[in-house]
Amino acid sequence: MSQPFIVQFDPVAFHLGPVQVHWYGLMYLLGFFFVAVLGEYRRRRGRLPVSRDTLGDLLFYGMLGVIVGGRIWYMLFYYEGGPRWIWTDPLALFKVWDGGMSFHGGLLGVLAAGWWWSRRQALHFFDTVDFVAPLVPIGLGLGRLGNFINGELWGKPAHLPWAMIFPGARGEDVAWVATHPAWLPTMQQFGGLPRNPSQLYELGLEGLVMFVVLWLVSLKPRPRYLVSGLFALLYGVFRFAVEFVRVPDPQLGYLFGTSWVTMGQMQSLPLIVIGVVLIAMSRRAPTLPLASA
Repeated sequence: MSQPFIVQFDPVAFHLGPVQVHWYGLMYLLGFFFVAVLGEYRRRRGRLPVSRDTLGDLLFYGMLGVIVGGRIWYMLFYYEGGPRWIWTDPLALFKVWDGGMSFHGGLLGVLAAGWWWSRRQALHFFDTVDFVAPLVPIGLGLGRLGNFINGELWGKPAHLPWAMIFPGARGEDVAWVATHPAWLPTMQQFGGLPRNPSQLYELGLEGLVMFVVLWLVSLKPRPRYLVSGLFALLYGVFRFAVEFVRVPDPQLGYLFGTSWVTMGQMQSLPLIVIGVVLIAMSRRAPTLPLASA
């Protein structure tokens, strides 16, 4: 095996005076930018009967939903020590610079914002969700790219041509070798264990593949629920599969005393079920007619 690529980037993209601009934050900004551009493109083609300003309101509320929902969900289900922070350190919720966002929470935040906005506009909730769903994978992919640049959320050790070394996983490398001595020569040779770049797997599946599939499906008007169902089903399946080669969150580990069930898998199972149900519902649902541009 040749020398694996070492994932060691500067997490700071550039400085604005004393302010450090991180790559991860830039990925969020780029994600919101592309959502806005693609959303306006779909609106102009009659995919949702609203004005540009009204769509801007939806995107703004959705952005807040991503941030608020993602942070709260992370603190409830992934924060080290569990939800005790609520009464021991409530200000921890606002320490976003320490990291910690959850896709599932961000999704719920977006759905809540979309439901509230849809009621104000007298639109069917799932017409709004079907409109937004093809826009989301670009943001998901960019978020995973940010994880990769930060050298976090790495995968399990693997003898693969594309396996990479993550210096931040040094402690886990040592623990892995202690229970898997056959990996010791590899660690001695490369100074670390080659691992699955699981962030890039998710970038490809949750970002690129989902975007292509949902965008192509939504090029023509489709029955209500179909695009939303495909989004939920594809994300749930892709996330559930990648979790097999991704190291679980260290503060949680594997659940139920198993060696493979993770929190990410448990929270993705409902999405798979919901996706199947929505696709089945779409077979008898109406198709939203094109609105005039």
